[in-house]
Amino acid sequence: MAKKGSESAATAGKDKKEPGRLKQIGMVAKVVHRQSPRSIPLAAGVAVLILAVFVAVGIITGSWILWPLTGLPIALLTGFIIFTRSAQRVQYKMLDGQIGAGAAILDNMRGNWTTEFAVNANRQQDVVHRVIGRPGVVLVGEGDPHRLKSLISSEKKRVSRVALDTPIYDYKVGNGEDQVPLSKLQRTLVRLPRTLDKKDVTQLNYRLRALPAKMQMPKGPLPRNAKMPKGMRGQGGG
Repeated sequence: MAKKGSESAATAGKDKKEPGRLKQIGMVAKVVHRQSPRSIPLAAGVAVLILAVFVAVGIITGSWILWPLTGLPIALLTGFIIFTRSAQRVQYKMLDGQIGAGAAILDNMRGNWTTEFAVNANRQQDVVHRVIGRPGVVLVGEGDPHRLKSLISSEKKRVSRVALDTPIYDYKVGNGEDQVPLSKLQRTLVRLPRTLDKKDVTQLNYRLRALPAKMQMPKGPLPRNAKMPKGMRGQGGG
């Protein structure tokens, strides 16, 4: 009986296995084609054009094997870069205006960044996320810009008590005045001046995580892409 149970568990694990890399690319390609029909033909056309240039040079110079072999990976890489950028634009377009869109973008930040989601919020589902990296502390607000002003201000005061002289930046996600568009959020953070080394970032993370959670639960369900602070997990009703 134990053997059968373990076999069924293993089978269930295989069934829940995430799709492979090629399958994921195929799924993304379907979404991109549906939202932006010209993107994939453009990427393929550029790749074919680059390869054709290398083939032509190979024929002219007499190195008709070396040049195409050199051009093939360059053509594929260029086409893939165009495809990934198109996929990114589609992602921003689909997320724009949705609750938790900024959290989803911050969650995909590459490099030495740590994000605490919804460290401050109100009942209208305006939220403030706290991002820590080598530039210092970055507070990112999502929601109504007027209501976010007080949320960001109170969070900045809390952070400043333990951040000491560490720079604290704040941004509001949106397409209005004094807001950062979703498509430029990652780029804005990455371009901030780096004032801390890795050791400083680790120590800053430790001090900020010691802060007590200060968050009003929004009405209704939590935003799909938002994550609760660690101190709030497991405190639901029941």
